[in-house]
Amino acid sequence: MRCPRAPRRFTLPVGGLLALIAPLAQAQPQSPDSGDTAWLLVATAFVLMMIIPGLALFYGGLVRSKNILSVLMQCFAITALVSLLWVFYGYSLAFDTTGMVAGEFGLASVIGGLANLGLIGVGRDALTGTIPESLFVAFQLTFAAITPALIVGAFAERMRFGPLLAFVTLWFTFSYLPIAHMTWAGPGGLFWDWGVLDFAGGTVVHINAGVAGLVACLVVGARRGWPHQPMPPHNLGYTVIGASLLWVGWFGFNAGSALAANGSAAMALLVTQIATAAAALAWMAIEWRLHGKASVLGIATGAVAGLVAITPAAGSAGPLGAIVIGGASGVLCFLAAARLKRRLGYDDSLDVFGVHGVGGIVGALLTGVFADAALGGVGLAEGVSIGKQVLAQAAAISVTIVWSALVAWLSLRLIALFSPLRVDAEGETEGLDLSLHDERGYNL
Repeated sequence: MRCPRAPRRFTLPVGGLLALIAPLAQAQPQSPDSGDTAWLLVATAFVLMMIIPGLALFYGGLVRSKNILSVLMQCFAITALVSLLWVFYGYSLAFDTTGMVAGEFGLASVIGGLANLGLIGVGRDALTGTIPESLFVAFQLTFAAITPALIVGAFAERMRFGPLLAFVTLWFTFSYLPIAHMTWAGPGGLFWDWGVLDFAGGTVVHINAGVAGLVACLVVGARRGWPHQPMPPHNLGYTVIGASLLWVGWFGFNAGSALAANGSAAMALLVTQIATAAAALAWMAIEWRLHGKASVLGIATGAVAGLVAITPAAGSAGPLGAIVIGGASGVLCFLAAARLKRRLGYDDSLDVFGVHGVGGIVGALLTGVFADAALGGVGLAEGVSIGKQVLAQAAAISVTIVWSALVAWLSLRLIALFSPLRVDAEGETEGLDLSLHDERGYNL
């Protein structure tokens, strides 16, 4: 079962199809369902809370004290920037399937049309399923905003603010919007037609952002002194508060993706809680086993890994599947963050790839397994085996990795032609709070 993301409009097109479509339009509900609408209003607010203050505090506590304001500023500014880009063209390019200008160039499977530029046509009475289309627009806006905000953790403490905003604009336009369209816009979208299961954004949000973060940290370069100079988090209290807000907000992220107050939303909420708990304990256990102590940072990061991994499976997995998905993500994300990064020598400051990239891949693949009814899931499509579903998931993962990596690399290289990507040595040593924003996070 996949979330019906594409908006269903009840305004009729002109031309010869009118007579064919009119009877179907008359059968559709003419007013929103109050229960579904109320739940999606809450879910939208929950997802916004995940970004500011949730993600901002989670990342802010992990950096050094001289850089906390820079991270808070980045999350705040990205939320505002993407909100406007979503209105101007983002929603249309992600979800419009009626004004398919791209179809003339054979691109209809990867990008939407231009019928809703500036949200033209999104009126008070337009519906998406049983909710107002304006609410669907707002809900999806929060997904679009959190995705590039996740990326900033990969190059935290060293990238200049102007190039960051330029990068977000380019990557949002050429990576987030096409992947969202392919996955969620409905029949005709590449991943949709492949039968890919991504309930709330395993590929669209987490793999997409995780891969972009990996590329960005490689292009921008490592922090001065890494890995020989210790760079511990300056305030784990902030990080735990941020992780807790992410955990609570994620119920809006996953359960809200049912677009209704129904059994699918309830099960999505339940499996989200279960997978997160399993991942937190799995990360804690392996860290305890290998290092002799369990850390607060570890259990909080493990919880985020579980949230990431269950995201694509929240609409299809059952409770036992959620335990396996969460446990696997806790272990594998720990190994990626604690072992793989050091071995390969890339400075992913806050483990964006290790948690979101790896966790997203683990969750997307296991979605194909635990959607099967025999394993407690909702059941696969008729004639689709677990193997075939996993292959579809793997194909979407592969396309997303290549697409996001290429867009991130090209965007950064283009921006670097006009402006340095990172602060100079003096600015990095002084800290981005002062060098970029002329403010201090703490006045001691």
